[in-house]
Amino acid sequence: MKYVLVFCVVFSLYPLSRMVDGTSGELLVVISNYLLPFFLYLFIFILLTDLLLLINLIFKIVPHNKINGRSFRGRIFILIICLSAAVVIAGIINFNTIRISEYRIEIPGKSSEIYNLKIAFVSDFHLEERTPASFVERFVKEIETIKPDLMLFGGDIVEGDSGGEKMRIFESLISSIKSKYGVYGVLGNHDHYAGQDKGSFFRNAGIHILNDTVLKFGNSFMLAGRQDSHVRTRKNIDEFLSSIPDSLPLIILDHRPTEIKEVSRTRADIQLSGHTHNGQLFPINLITKKVYELSYGYRKIGNTHFFVSSGIRLWGPPVRTIGKSEIIVIYVTA
Repeated sequence: MKYVLVFCVVFSLYPLSRMVDGTSGELLVVISNYLLPFFLYLFIFILLTDLLLLINLIFKIVPHNKINGRSFRGRIFILIICLSAAVVIAGIINFNTIRISEYRIEIPGKSSEIYNLKIAFVSDFHLEERTPASFVERFVKEIETIKPDLMLFGGDIVEGDSGGEKMRIFESLISSIKSKYGVYGVLGNHDHYAGQDKGSFFRNAGIHILNDTVLKFGNSFMLAGRQDSHVRTRKNIDEFLSSIPDSLPLIILDHRPTEIKEVSRTRADIQLSGHTHNGQLFPINLITKKVYELSYGYRKIGNTHFFVSSGIRLWGPPVRTIGKSEIIVIYVTA
């Protein structure tokens, strides 16, 4: 009974942290953010242990009296706790490690006057006051090393109120990013929740937001940015592309990878998305695989190259046990 009571008290920290203001609330948020994934893996390891005990009950590999011994059960309990903590610690390290995912693709050049294009793409930054400035600094340095021709943001960049001092630092850091053709992005659902469809963050950070609009870069290529799929006024893909000439390569930014089949039947050459976080915590990625045609990675469908990022950061617990905190770099040749 005492273990059940302890479990209930600790588990209640997460909802409680959302109701407490000030320093105490912040501390509870931090603690509960790590406890959530810990309890997830604690549950999984207990489930696996029960499964192994059931198998042992059938095949009698370990004597029954040994399993019921207090010493044996104590060691198993400590092992489960240690394994759960180890998975969470590994997930924290994985989350805070920025990785580069490189792809090389070839698309029809059509009438384009360029034959090579290097694209850097990130999504799901979820920037807020708790985001370490050091992480954003490392991200900017990585982009400076990559030296992309085109820098793209795939939505969910801002998580909360953008009026804090930390957000001014993020605006300054991101605004230092330069690329040959500029820095562009689309809004994600969290950007809308944060009010950044009407806010100043992207303008101050030097990110040009595309809302169901298309840009033409001379005689080189075209870039189209779609509204997030939760926006009711968003144009359907056929209507959106109906007035775009088929003379140049076309890149589409869409926060959610929800219309892959529809887009694959259009003249789009590349689509870049995020939103899924690749599930973030195993085994949630198994659910996202069922929800989305492509929940993570790269796939060519028809004549369109689709990329779905697992995100540069996360929403919720700062732990990633599946996927990686990534910058996607695409080398395009015609």
